Amino acid sequence: MKEYWTIPGPSKAPHKPCIAFVKYDGSNLRWEWSKKRGWYKFGCRHRLIDEKDEQFGEAVPLFLNHFAGSLEAMFKDKFFRDIQSIIAYTEFFGSHSFAGMHVKEDPKELRLFDVNLYKRGILSPREFVNIFGSLPFAAEVVYEGVLNDSFIDGVRNGEYCVNEGVVCKGGAGYDLWMVKIKTNDYKRRLMEKFGNEHWAKFWE
Repeated sequence: MKEYWTIPGPSKAPHKPCIAFVKYDGSNLRWEWSKKRGWYKFGCRHRLIDEKDEQFGEAVPLFLNHFAGSLEAMFKDKFFRDIQSIIAYTEFFGSHSFAGMHVKEDPKELRLFDVNLYKRGILSPREFVNIFGSLPFAAEVVYEGVLNDSFIDGVRNGEYCVNEGVVCKGGAGYDLWMVKIKTNDYKRRLMEKFGNEHWAKFWE
């Protein structure tokens, strides 16, 4: 089951056209579907999970009961006609989630932020928006345009009203690229929580 990319910070950013999405402050969960077996394999970033998983078990019925059907219906579109297997990547979080840590009693939600097609790879940002952007649980678009210093500074300084930051995506296929930009306020909260020695682990 394909793990999601590790996304670099803006120091690696090409100054090219992009679509920037909200970066939700949670945990990366992945869900695999096949034409023969339906939704049959679930995982967090580096391991598989099921409903009994102590950390992420509550996400499984949440996904199956509220999201799986809508996605599977979309997979019937001719765009997916020859695709045998698909992985949906979502962020799992609640209102009190912070730096990948969650409060058990806190109601959680999932946000779809990428889709990987077997033997084709991750959809381009434009394909993702065109196909899945209308879903109420799809990642929200913050900005479309050239990724430049003005936009990076705007995200840093809180001009775009995002909690953690954004993920900028551009290109397609083998030329697909991504960078993440986090806010100065998120940096401040990391330093308050983890101190000067450990906050950078959760930064960019």
